[in-house]
Amino acid sequence: MRTGIFGGTFDPIHHGHLILARTAAEELALDRVVFIPAKTSPHKSKTKTTSPAGRFTMTQLAIAAEPMFEVSDIELMRPAPSYTVNTLQQWKAQFPQDELFLLIGADNAATFETEWHQPHVIRRLASIIVLDRVGSLIPEEWRIIRHLVDISATDIRTRISQGRSIRYLTPDAVCDYIATHSLYRTT
Repeated sequence: MRTGIFGGTFDPIHHGHLILARTAAEELALDRVVFIPAKTSPHKSKTKTTSPAGRFTMTQLAIAAEPMFEVSDIELMRPAPSYTVNTLQQWKAQFPQDELFLLIGADNAATFETEWHQPHVIRRLASIIVLDRVGSLIPEEWRIIRHLVDISATDIRTRISQGRSIRYLTPDAVCDYIATHSLYRTT
């Protein structure tokens, strides 16, 4: 099975994530894309995030209507931090026949070799695919999936804290979850 592994904080998950995941699935002929919310991202250890359970639930809500998309709690079940290499090793142990494609954001491509835990092992376990939604300058060594969508989780959190609408930026079910749980408000 050709499996896309798409990890991240997903705080919150938004249409940019979903559009790029769908584009990657089509361009790479993937059988499935598995969204894996990080328990604690080693790249964002100083950033306050929504609870892992809340981010997992928002991801479930966002992908509910897409049969090709799945969500996994593989990183939520392990001690923090959430290292991608451990996730890929665990996935391969459970699904040895899967051909893995690691979907990473363009922002992560710049620091992959210097800040990621065991990047050489990650490269052996999965093909690295860079998801670019803003037209970044990415080295040619990377396989790039590009779909220009200028939506970010940071912008969504900022809009909410300012009392502005996030409609059309993230699925309605995620908007409802955020409102019900009063997420990202400063007051």
